[in-house]
Amino acid sequence: MEILIILGYAAILGLVAPYLTTKSGEYGVLVPPTFAAIGGAALWVILTWVGFKYEDAWIWIIIMVAMPVFMIFGSSRVAAHRIRVREEAKKA
Repeated sequence: MEILIILGYAAILGLVAPYLTTKSGEYGVLVPPTFAAIGGAALWVILTWVGFKYEDAWIWIIIMVAMPVFMIFGSSRVAAHRIRVREEAKKA
């Protein structure tokens, strides 16, 4: 059930992603929430294995802060890669 909250939060982040990230025209609208959802779900599993309980506030705080970081970092990497590929294609 908690994973649905993470996916909902990823959807909300996807709605605000064009306003948070630069070069949002370089990737599709589903790329930022996908990075947020995958990163948040993976971090949720890792923190659960480490011993965080679902009822503790720390697991939620860490997830809610880390998901936008995953989203911004992943989206910027995709944008940078696409720009680099486009520039190389122009040179060739």
